Amino acid sequence: LNMRFSWLVIWAGTLVLNPATADSNIASQPVTCEESGKNLTDIPSNLFQNVTKLSLENNKITLKDSDKEILQNFINLTELYLNRNMITVVHDNSFCSLTNLLILDISNNQITRVHKAAFAGLNQLSKLNLSHNVITQLDSDVFTSLNSLTVLDLQYNHLKSLYIKSLFKLTTIVLSGNLWICSCDLLDLKKWLTTSNVTMENENNTTCTFPDSKKKFSIKTAPIQPTACKTEKSSLENTETSTSAIEFESSDLSTGPTTNNSTGNNGTDAGLPLIGKSWTFLAGVLGFVLSTTLLIFTAIKCPTWYHYVVSYRHRRLQANDSEMFEQEFSADMSSSPTSTNDDDPIVIFEKFHEFVSGEDEYIEDKYIDSYETEE
Repeated sequence: LNMRFSWLVIWAGTLVLNPATADSNIASQPVTCEESGKNLTDIPSNLFQNVTKLSLENNKITLKDSDKEILQNFINLTELYLNRNMITVVHDNSFCSLTNLLILDISNNQITRVHKAAFAGLNQLSKLNLSHNVITQLDSDVFTSLNSLTVLDLQYNHLKSLYIKSLFKLTTIVLSGNLWICSCDLLDLKKWLTTSNVTMENENNTTCTFPDSKKKFSIKTAPIQPTACKTEKSSLENTETSTSAIEFESSDLSTGPTTNNSTGNNGTDAGLPLIGKSWTFLAGVLGFVLSTTLLIFTAIKCPTWYHYVVSYRHRRLQANDSEMFEQEFSADMSSSPTSTNDDDPIVIFEKFHEFVSGEDEYIEDKYIDSYETEE
């Protein structure tokens, strides 16, 4: 009886545990979906959501927003291959829902830019392939969220320098085929490669492209002097400090304190900036230019004023002025008494100049004595 009871218990337990075990076995089995070489422009939305390995190699996918929404459904995905497509930019949170992803291959695309949070959420990612693209610069925080990353492939891009924050689990990195400039900008990468336990594959082919004197050197052993870089860095910091100080002084002059009683409105104009010395100088120059221009314009457009101030005054002589002058003079001579005294002076009027009608009808006044005294 006891044996039967024990067998009954074992049988019941098998019935209870068998469905759960079966479901876990089904979930752990890899599900591969092959969609390579089909000229796809979008990620298909009719795929099984329990897929674990998705290959979209050799298509025309650009990784648009609609593609990112479709990828959010593949929560069990562990391997994603998007190599040989037409991706140009990897935007933020492009793979944020793929928390179980282990391998991501986006090589052989046309990627020029990788946003700072492009790989956010990939906490389990161990291998990232970005090779054979046209990346010129990578932000130092791009890989900070990849806590489980062990292999990073960046070969054959257009990188000239690179700064990577400490990736403690990284074991292999590939950097060959880039345009490395062995200057002070590469010093941090060199220190990280020499002090960490990471292995740089193809080290002999990972050489400097500039300057010419270092082309044969690997970026790991290139002769970059830290002391020279410190001197250059300190001089650059001093230059930046002096520049910022000058900018601060100029801004301080242009935004100096104002008086609160200037308007009588309880300091309502206290926040208004004062006019700097440069504005005063500019106003003076403008005033001088305007006044000079006005004087020149007046001298050119008003020649009458110029003649009154600089030259002798002129008077237009009318045609009947000479006749009137002779009549008045003869009248004065006839009205004056005749003197028989020999001692009286004899006044003789001589007509030195006669009026001659000219083109402009002007004569010039001259001071000529018209009286002669005879004794």
